Amino acid sequence: MASSASMFAMIMACALLLACSTCHAARNLADTTPAAAAPAASAVPGLPAVPALPAVPTDTVTLMPPMPSVTVPTVPQVTLPPMPAIVVPKAVLPPMPKVTLPTVPQVTMAPMPAIVVPKVTLPPLPFVPSVNVPMPFAAPPPSA
Repeated sequence: MASSASMFAMIMACALLLACSTCHAARNLADTTPAAAAPAASAVPGLPAVPALPAVPTDTVTLMPPMPSVTVPTVPQVTLPPMPAIVVPKAVLPPMPKVTLPTVPQVTMAPMPAIVVPKVTLPPLPFVPSVNVPMPFAAPPPSA
């Protein structure tokens, strides 16, 4: 089981991931990345030329203004007092007492009686022909 400190760290990391959003980065990337140029069509012998795509009309929607820059406040430098030394006293444990195991008495078992399995003979199986015998659970043949 995880300790409470690592569990708290995991909860904080999950909360941070849920609170943050990548939409600012995606917006910045979309605003600053130029549009990719179409690759030049190379003629492959034996294949017909690919027809050109129709022109896509440009969107007349006004673009959003760029995101304003956010100033990050400075965190003052803080000096922490030194960590006090923790002294754990040496504990002297008493010697372990000697453990004596009890002796198990010798037990003799009575002999197993012989089990006689009677010989059983099964009746002979009836003859089942193997040619053109319809199975009782098979579907009937389709009518022609």
